[in-house]
Amino acid sequence: MSFSPMELMICCAARELDDGKTVAVGTGLPCAAAMLAQRTHAPNLVIMFEAGGVAPQLPTMPVSVGDSTTFHRAVLATSMADVMQFCQRGMVDYTFLSGAQIDPFGNLNSTAIGPHAKPKVRLPGSGGANDLASFCWRTLIVMKHDAKKFVEKLDFLTTPGYLTGPGAREAAGLPLHTGPHRVITDLCVLDFVPDTKRMRVKSLHPGKSLDQVRAATGFALEACDPLGTTVEPNAEQLHILRTEVDPGRYILGRAG
Repeated sequence: MSFSPMELMICCAARELDDGKTVAVGTGLPCAAAMLAQRTHAPNLVIMFEAGGVAPQLPTMPVSVGDSTTFHRAVLATSMADVMQFCQRGMVDYTFLSGAQIDPFGNLNSTAIGPHAKPKVRLPGSGGANDLASFCWRTLIVMKHDAKKFVEKLDFLTTPGYLTGPGAREAAGLPLHTGPHRVITDLCVLDFVPDTKRMRVKSLHPGKSLDQVRAATGFALEACDPLGTTVEPNAEQLHILRTEVDPGRYILGRAG
């Protein structure tokens, strides 16, 4: 059964979400992944939105984190301050992030390209990304894979990954056992080497090669041994995605 890069990325992200856990999401791909996980293997997944919706039963894809659907039959309709407090208290297992740049340790830049004082491009900034990556247990990063995004050194550090390597998060005062967990791109799925905290290729998407991934990465990239192949979306997942999660193709219509 054929599928798009976006559908593959959503299914990869959904598989990372376990039943009975909590996930803080925004709109777009993260929300689609959470909705798909709820409708397949994780019916008890608790979804939280930055604007304050906690454990809604999402009837359709919301268009923003403050969309009324993010409060539909929710357990709690609260505020951003409370959701961030839940993260600080260690109550949120997963969050999703992205950025304009990512480095080998999973640090993210969503602030500026070029010198901060006079950038080539001014980006939206952190929003809640710094807080979420600092305090949620596992950060899932989803982004397009190219050498301009996967860089040796960020132009600006917006959001902490493993900072400079082992022990750096803890030295900065961040909680133990938190940090980037997976990076999901249109070419592969990556994780982090436990000893060095550097990114490595965990699985290649069908039809993609390790040389292709390395050519699209601006730093040296290890690979797992053995190197896996990403599991393709199955017919049930694709049907749910296309008919229940995003029938209007707000997300699925994107290239990935």
